[in-house]
Amino acid sequence: MAETEPNTPLISENGCKCEKQETKKEAEIVPPDGGFWAWVVMGSCFLVNGIIFGIINTFGILFVQLKKDMEEAGVEDAATKCALVGSLTIGTTFFLSFLVGMLADKIGLRLTSIIGGVLATLGMGLSAVGYKHIEVLYVTYGLMFGTGSSLVYTPSLTILGHYFRRRLGVVNGIVTAGSSLFTIGLSFINQYILENHGLEPCLQMFAGMSSVLILCALTFIPVLPPTPAAAKQQKMSKFMEVAEKLVYLDNWRNKRFVVWAFAIPLALFGYFVPYCHLPQFAKDIPLDEDDLINGEKASKLIMCIGVSSGLGRIASGFIADMPAVKRNGNRIILQQISFVSIGICTMLLTLAQRFGDNVFLAMLVFCFLLGIFDGCFITMLGPIAFDICGPKGAGQAIGFLLAMCSIPLTIGPPVAGFIYDKVGDYTVAFIAAGVPPIVGAVVMLSIRCFPPVDSDSDLNDKESKYLPQSETKNTFVDKI
Repeated sequence: MAETEPNTPLISENGCKCEKQETKKEAEIVPPDGGFWAWVVMGSCFLVNGIIFGIINTFGILFVQLKKDMEEAGVEDAATKCALVGSLTIGTTFFLSFLVGMLADKIGLRLTSIIGGVLATLGMGLSAVGYKHIEVLYVTYGLMFGTGSSLVYTPSLTILGHYFRRRLGVVNGIVTAGSSLFTIGLSFINQYILENHGLEPCLQMFAGMSSVLILCALTFIPVLPPTPAAAKQQKMSKFMEVAEKLVYLDNWRNKRFVVWAFAIPLALFGYFVPYCHLPQFAKDIPLDEDDLINGEKASKLIMCIGVSSGLGRIASGFIADMPAVKRNGNRIILQQISFVSIGICTMLLTLAQRFGDNVFLAMLVFCFLLGIFDGCFITMLGPIAFDICGPKGAGQAIGFLLAMCSIPLTIGPPVAGFIYDKVGDYTVAFIAAGVPPIVGAVVMLSIRCFPPVDSDSDLNDKESKYLPQSETKNTFVDKI
């Protein structure tokens, strides 16, 4: 016999909607989990992820040419300074996410994203003009493009929760696979343009790609109601009143979220090091005696990570939606396994030279495995945020988490570049980069010490037992 929620009739005996306002309200906020516009939004989010992280992930290919140009111009510590451009980009993209979350709550996801698309396009366009000066790239490529990317990327994660719930894991997997496909394509395109035409046309192409973000942002139309204002308490300081208006403080009262938000940044101190330094590391081995072929093989390693990351994102999305994985916060275990594997694979890259003539094949295998688990880690961010904080807190949870991640992502590559400038070798840098992900996975074990809070995430579990009877009626029927 089918179960129903106690004392909460879902459909009245005459087939009309239940008269209880609470039930009606809950039914109204259920995402459609499909429909034409839902798939349009998913496609837009796919492009947003692809464009932003395709550019960020292939910076290592630009890094080789940029470092060469700076050394020819007589710039000292070129590796450190050039790595800072890429670090500022990804660091700014993530650091501003907490502000983006609050801004989106005030002016809306759509307008926030449109502003971001305009700023990213402007930043990359100016980079194409002043690319010969590293200081200019810090501002235009690092800060302006990074800020614009943040204003588009964070809403792209949040908007999916407005249109999908039961399929959220799969949809996140498909969307985040966009960065993998764009990384694969740009790995070839960037290398070709740089070898035959130089940096300027490559940056002009990036500016054109960034303009597409504006069109994608136009589709971000929220369907869930905004987070209600917190009830004003009598004994509340002015500071707390302002904080309650700007920040969803229930997230920070949730100990599971606090632990998760601390563990993820801890794990990411070495995360971006391979993306930034792997092509140069591979060229230094070298992978081939011919310099041109050596460069092509080095760029293929980034492409390999992109391919396997896409596979990992889609596969982990399906796994994350399995009932046994969705319950009891088991999606967190997938992320822990991913971090341990990322750390091990990063350190194993330094052993590739021991494979003699098969060094390129060994690096391809390690990069393939690295990409698989990288894809799983990325895909789990959105679903875990909704699991821990519920739909009301997920937007700001993602924003604050990404902001905290910006610190290690910004620090890691320049530190690796500094080690390379002083030692002349990447071995120490890559081994050190593999340690933080493993430490972060261990810290995440403590999440199990705290029970789930009674929040909207509990409502999600209850509602997941029901399927919409109709897109035009606020009623549910039991799963058969």
